[in-house]
Amino acid sequence: MVREYCGHGIGRGFHEEPQVLHYDSPETNVVLKPGMTFTIEPMVNAGKKEIRSMKDGWTVKTKDRSLSAQYEHTIVVTDNGCEILTLRKDDTIPAIISHDE
Repeated sequence: MVREYCGHGIGRGFHEEPQVLHYDSPETNVVLKPGMTFTIEPMVNAGKKEIRSMKDGWTVKTKDRSLSAQYEHTIVVTDNGCEILTLRKDDTIPAIISHDE
C-alpha cells in the first residue's frame, strides 16, 4: 500500500480534513460521524510500497517496476453505516452498507 497518498474529506472544498489513510497508523484518531463525506483512493502495489514521480509532475511509478492499481470512491457516513456515492451502474458491491446487516 503506497503511503504518499491518502483519501480526504470533501465539503465546501475538494481536499479537506480529515486525511483518510489506507494503512494502519498510531496517529490515526479520526472518528467518523454521520454526514461526513470523504474519499478512499488507495494505490496498491504488487511489489514494494515505494514509488517515484515522473518529470511530468503527474505520473507515478513503482520503484521496483511492479504492477500497481489505484481506485477511488466517495463515501458519506450515515446514521447506521455508510453510502458509496460514486458507484457505477455495473458495480457489484452494495451502495449502502449498514450496521444492521
